[in-house]
Amino acid sequence: MLSINQYQEQFLIYLENQKINKEPKNLYQPIDYILQLGGKRMRPVLTLMSAEIFDADYKKALPAAMAVEVFHNFSLVHDDIMDDAPLRRGNSTVHEKWNINTGILSGDAMLILAYQYFEKYKPKTFLKLAKLFSKTALEVCEGQQYDVDFETRDDVTIPEYLKMIEYKTAVLVAAAMKMGAIVAETSKENSKLIYGFGLNLGLAFQLQDDYLDAFGNPETFGKQVGGDIIENKKTYLYLKAIEFSSAEERKQLLQLFSIQPDDNTNKISAAKQIFNATGATIATQKAIQDYTLKAFEILQKISIDNEKKGMLQSFGENLMGRKV
Repeated sequence: MLSINQYQEQFLIYLENQKINKEPKNLYQPIDYILQLGGKRMRPVLTLMSAEIFDADYKKALPAAMAVEVFHNFSLVHDDIMDDAPLRRGNSTVHEKWNINTGILSGDAMLILAYQYFEKYKPKTFLKLAKLFSKTALEVCEGQQYDVDFETRDDVTIPEYLKMIEYKTAVLVAAAMKMGAIVAETSKENSKLIYGFGLNLGLAFQLQDDYLDAFGNPETFGKQVGGDIIENKKTYLYLKAIEFSSAEERKQLLQLFSIQPDDNTNKISAAKQIFNATGATIATQKAIQDYTLKAFEILQKISIDNEKKGMLQSFGENLMGRKV
C-alpha cells in the first residue's frame, strides 16, 4: 500500500489527464477551474486506499475516485452560489469568475460527468456504484436543504443537527470508502463495515470543523476563524452552549446570534467565552472523540489484516489531530 501523500500524487496525475478540451468553453472551463483549485482530496484518496485495503490495485479505483471528486466539487459550485460566497480555496468562486448562470450549468454538467466515470466498470460493478452514488447524492441535497432551513430556525435540536451533517458531509466520506470496496469486489459485510467506519469518521471530521472554525489557529486553519459565529450558524458548539447555559448566558448568546455588526471581533470573542464557560467546548471535543472511537470499533470488525487496520486507524487519528 501507498502513503496518503502517494495516493494524493497518483490521483492528481490522473486528474491532470482528465482536462476537458471541448466546446462550448464557457461550460467546460469552469469545471477544469474548480477541479484544479486544490483542496485536500480526502474523498478520492479514501476511495483509492479502500480499494487497496481489500486487495485491489488502486489504479482500478481511479475512475470511481474521480467521480467522487467531481461530485464533491459540483456541490461546492452550487453551495457557493447559494451562500453568495466570493472565495473558494483563496480564489474566486465559479459564479464570481464567470456568472451565476454559468455556475448553475457547469455544476449540472459536473453531476452528469461524475456518473460517466462509472461507465468504465463492468455492468455488475457499475450498477452497485451508481446505486450508492444516487442514494448519496440525494442525501447530500437533503443535508444542504436542512442547513438552509436551520438558518431561519431558533429551535434546531442536536439530533437534527447531527442528521444534517451526516447527510451534508459524512455520507460522501462513507460512500467514497464503500466505492473502493465495491471496485475491489470484497464481501457485502466488509463493504457495509467500511461504510460505517467512513460515516463515523465523517461525523467526527465535521464536528472538528465546527470546533476549528471557532478555536482554530488563523495561520493554519485556512479560513476565517469565527466564520460560523459571524454567519449566526447553529453549530454543535452553539447548540451545546444553549443546552448548558444559564438564563443570562442563553439571553446573551441569542442576542449575539441575531446581530451582524460591521466589526465582528467582540461578537466572536463573547461567543467563544460562552462556549467555554458553559462547557460546550469540552462537550464538542468529547463528541469528536466519541465518533472517532466508534469508527475504530467498527474498523476492528473488518476482515483485513492488522497492518491495514493500523493504516486506517492512523489516518483517522491524523484527521482528528488536524489544524486545517
